[in-house]
Amino acid sequence: MIAPEARPALAAKARLRFDQTSGGYLLLYPERGLALNPTAASILKLCDGERTVDGIVEQLQREYGERPAPQLRQDVVDFLDEMARRGLLQVSG
Repeated sequence: MIAPEARPALAAKARLRFDQTSGGYLLLYPERGLALNPTAASILKLCDGERTVDGIVEQLQREYGERPAPQLRQDVVDFLDEMARRGLLQVSG
């Protein structure tokens, strides 16, 4: 599980791109890609290697204020864990 003070960033092999055809974001990596829902794209846009997981959750809480904070935190951590497991995120700290 990714620690609250960890600083996630996209792995060197991954690129976040806006797809004008679909109007959504894609996470591209060698020979593959993932179509992202708006929430997933919001999370990955904040993974700059500077913000901590806590900082990402705080920013998202401002955008998605209707979600209970504990549930939002768990969803973000679960998503980041999955992206790290797939090798699409680097986590420092």
